[in-house]
Amino acid sequence: MANLAKSLIEHEKLQTTQTRAKEVQPLVDKLVGLAKRGDLHARRQALAIIHDRDIVHKLFDEIGPRYEDREGGYSRVVKIGLRKGDAAPMAVIEFV
Repeated sequence: MANLAKSLIEHEKLQTTQTRAKEVQPLVDKLVGLAKRGDLHARRQALAIIHDRDIVHKLFDEIGPRYEDREGGYSRVVKIGLRKGDAAPMAVIEFV
């Protein structure tokens, strides 16, 4: 899940299966909440999950301040249909 969250923070939009999107959404919302706090302890907590300083830097400097006045619900999951190969339900997860 950490790699999926890392990719979502990096690209800000991600296409994956519906189950994975619903699973990673609370983790991403928690990370954005940490970024809104912005202190050193929150940054270290985010680094414990993500393990990539550049991604955590983007999270705290770009994404966190964007949602300063928002209480929650920083990401959304939109269903886009079935995948061709195995008919798995697909979804797009993105920041609001």
